[in-house]
Amino acid sequence: MTTPRLPHADTVDHFLQLCEDRRLDEAQRMLSPHARIVFPGGAVYGSLPEMAAGQRGRYRWVRKRRDHYHVGTTPDGHATVTSLGTLYGEDPNGRPFEGVRYADVFLLRDGLITEQHVYNDLADSGVSTPVSG
Repeated sequence: MTTPRLPHADTVDHFLQLCEDRRLDEAQRMLSPHARIVFPGGAVYGSLPEMAAGQRGRYRWVRKRRDHYHVGTTPDGHATVTSLGTLYGEDPNGRPFEGVRYADVFLLRDGLITEQHVYNDLADSGVSTPVSG
């Protein structure tokens, strides 16, 4: 029997797929006007184009194997979604990598993403170094 996914997990999954497909204009519409995207090393972005520019050079390309979603609610009414899985792609020199752990934590309100916190082992795996904000 398949467990149905909750709408907030579907929203996050769709957002992540749009980002991977570089359909950033569509993905940007899923963010609240004052969204925060926080990356390893403390880099904070307010938009997807800003994030893409800030992360340029850390790898040639990267994609996610999204294995699990955990959904909850904060005391102030935000929906929370944690996406767990692994990353695969090519490092800046074109060497393939895979199996690098990641966790993305999202806050959503009124169906829009207000925050994304990105955690991964890219630096520990030797693929890239964190970008400081």
